[in-house]
Amino acid sequence: MNNLVAEVPWLWSGLGAYFAATLVAIWGVVPRFAGMPVIKTHRHEYLVLAFLILGVALLAVAITERWIRIGHGPWISLFELLMSQLWSLGLIFLLLYWRLPGLRPSAVIVLPVMWVLGTWVLTLEPAASHFPATYYNSWKWVHVGLGKMFLALLLAGVGLAGVLILRQTRRGKTWFKSMPSDVIVDRLAWRFMMLALVFDSLMLIAGAVWAQDAWGRYWAWDPLETSAFLTWLFLAIGLHIRLSYRIPPVISGLMIIGVFVMAFATYFGTPYISPAAHKGMV
Repeated sequence: MNNLVAEVPWLWSGLGAYFAATLVAIWGVVPRFAGMPVIKTHRHEYLVLAFLILGVALLAVAITERWIRIGHGPWISLFELLMSQLWSLGLIFLLLYWRLPGLRPSAVIVLPVMWVLGTWVLTLEPAASHFPATYYNSWKWVHVGLGKMFLALLLAGVGLAGVLILRQTRRGKTWFKSMPSDVIVDRLAWRFMMLALVFDSLMLIAGAVWAQDAWGRYWAWDPLETSAFLTWLFLAIGLHIRLSYRIPPVISGLMIIGVFVMAFATYFGTPYISPAAHKGMV
């Protein structure tokens, strides 16, 4: 980054804490990682939790610093979108990690996925963004909050999907032997997906109400709206297949990952290639 603006040191520090959490999580699941000693307890989980808390707190400071610097919420540019999502994904996964001990080993999959966003944001210029008049709307906050919950629940499902796939290998069975059976992991993963569908549906409804106030129409099938609907449709179809048929763990995991990839493209790709006025804000 060329400009050392106020939020950048805090952003780097927050990502550093996430990176430390990633390394400790890998150390706990793959004890021979980097020649480290075998862990016979789950004490490393407290370290992961502590680093996640630190990372979320530092990113909150980064967002606050940027808000003060540019005079409005940092939710417009791709740099801001990624920084905001790194904070919200970290916060929601932190709460799930704390409250659901059974999914903690899946952090070795979730945290590296978050690092795709972390590496991406470090390549972007933190230039100030313009806050459109259409964003001065209360429904915006409802739409944004629901969207953050939706993507975070999908990410939690992806972590468990990765466990289902990797446990089909000999090493994967060893790495994740402390987790419940595939049947239970699969059931928990799809419960996250069901919750994700609820939040996705509410997000689309709130977004339509916001669009009516902002552009005078509820729905126009612009690229972002079309992509968002396809994501909702793929998620609904995936849930229907899962509830209607008995599918192998690998197929189940791949279906979850496929929905996440679609959502990822909708969030971080479509708004920045679409020529429509509707650019999205998450």
